[in-house]
Amino acid sequence: MNTKDAIKADRREFLQAAIAAGASLVPGSFPFAPRAVAADGGVLKIGVIGSGRIGGTLGSLWVKAGHEVLFSARNLDEVRKVIEGLGPRARAGTPREAAAFGDVILVSVPYSALPQIGKDFAAELKGKVVLDTCNPIPRRDGEMAEAARAKGTGVASPEYLPGVRLVRAFNTVGARFLRSEAHRAGEKVAIPLAADDPNALRIAKRLVEDAGFEPVVVGPLSRAIEFDTGTPVFGKALTARELRKGLGIGS
Repeated sequence: MNTKDAIKADRREFLQAAIAAGASLVPGSFPFAPRAVAADGGVLKIGVIGSGRIGGTLGSLWVKAGHEVLFSARNLDEVRKVIEGLGPRARAGTPREAAAFGDVILVSVPYSALPQIGKDFAAELKGKVVLDTCNPIPRRDGEMAEAARAKGTGVASPEYLPGVRLVRAFNTVGARFLRSEAHRAGEKVAIPLAADDPNALRIAKRLVEDAGFEPVVVGPLSRAIEFDTGTPVFGKALTARELRKGLGIGS
């Protein structure tokens, strides 16, 4: 079997497992989930840890889609600027408050901050769906970024955020494209996703769509390395067709 066929087979096995697992699950059956979170329909409570260009943009798009979002950062004055004009579904708070508030958490911080977040908010994050946008950049994050890039973020991030239902998401497209291309007509910009938890993956797909983009499931977390920093698909506003071609995966 050549490399491309192996990748396709790996992805097929993941999707088959996800479907099988999803069919057998009932509310409250997840090992750490404090409460069930609907993957389809209904308002989600989303906590944003790191409300800079990526977190602030995505949180704003989700508020406009009807969700309740608590934006957080170290500087609350900056967060208040982000939520200005967004209405009552948007509020500002501390990172701990965001971790406690959300049924779903978006983490968008420098990669070197992940270990401290996992340590400080372990109780608040336990069992929750966490969308991890963070990219390891050695010149900013130091040696731990080198190690994360070598093993892949889908393997490294869960080590820093134990006990969460992690999804790698929104790490390949910059804030400028997130702002300008959301809900565009025609073929939408694609967002690659990797996760081991089928229900977390369904929720992530819904939030990608609610933000105005098209989700593309790459596979389990071990496959996230295929769209990490430095890969051919990173940093580009690709359509789903272009992304799948770049990753060598089928529809």
